[in-house]
Amino acid sequence: MRSLVLGCALIASLAARPALADVKAGVDAWAAGDYPKAVAEWRGPAAAGNPDAQFNLGQAYKLGRGVAADNAAAIEWYKKAAVAGHEQAQATLGLQLFQGGQRDEAMIWLKKAAEQGEPRAQYVVGTAYFNGDSLPKDWSRAYALMTRANAAGIGAAKTSLTQMEQLLSDPQRQAGLALAREMERTATLRASDTPTPDSPLTMR
Repeated sequence: MRSLVLGCALIASLAARPALADVKAGVDAWAAGDYPKAVAEWRGPAAAGNPDAQFNLGQAYKLGRGVAADNAAAIEWYKKAAVAGHEQAQATLGLQLFQGGQRDEAMIWLKKAAEQGEPRAQYVVGTAYFNGDSLPKDWSRAYALMTRANAAGIGAAKTSLTQMEQLLSDPQRQAGLALAREMERTATLRASDTPTPDSPLTMR
């Protein structure tokens, strides 16, 4: 039985990508390269429970910008934001745990993120469903998740879809496409119900 290969280098590159936040002063400072100021701006909101600020502090600790690199501290902040439902934190936490060999715990967070439409998580969870690795084998669901990850621009998902199509029966593929369409509709409804962030800036 063929399996999809999920490379550690790919996981590392996916996990390192920062994401959106709405803590404006800190995001502006980060964009300007003033990382210590960004961290200082986020500490108060993070302590008060703002999940964007918590996620951003996790990124700062992971990347070693504005603070000394500290993976344990990064994971702590990611987890706080993930518990609050922050999909990028859930995905990043899951990827960090996955890299550390804690696959069962990782998959809990990655599934939560994938259900919210986070494409990195959809790619990893789709691979897990296809291989039956940490999740029960479900090729139709795997195909659906990989379809959504591919639509979001995850490059490796296209290769995985090609491999899947060589093995799936037509009914399995059609079921996967139907599920992917349902996921797309759910994502569209969720986006329409979510307020536009005050500062939709991407951390670099």
